[in-house]
Amino acid sequence: MIDHEGHPIHLTWGAITYLPWLIKEIIKANIDVARRILSPSLNITPTLLRVKVSQTSDLGQVIYANSITLTPGTISVDVANGEILVHALSFEGAETLMEGEMDRRVTKMVGEN
Repeated sequence: MIDHEGHPIHLTWGAITYLPWLIKEIIKANIDVARRILSPSLNITPTLLRVKVSQTSDLGQVIYANSITLTPGTISVDVANGEILVHALSFEGAETLMEGEMDRRVTKMVGEN
């Protein structure tokens, strides 16, 4: 039997708009991390935070957590109880994540809006 999460073909159309946005965010984060490494005046302020997820499915939460980890400067440490524990290289990176744009886009892509 093929289940909805085993073969997530339903994500195809949502991914067409999500992936270019994610790639752009990855590039921006790469530039930010490189600048922080090369410029001693830019602070590296490691931050550990919990980010609430709006996705209700395991698949949606995993996509969100993986998107966070793919973005340089942030790593998803744990997913539990409707939250993702995230380590961010800088406080600014943590603030960007807390704005919720990635969460909203993942929720829209997986069709949970």
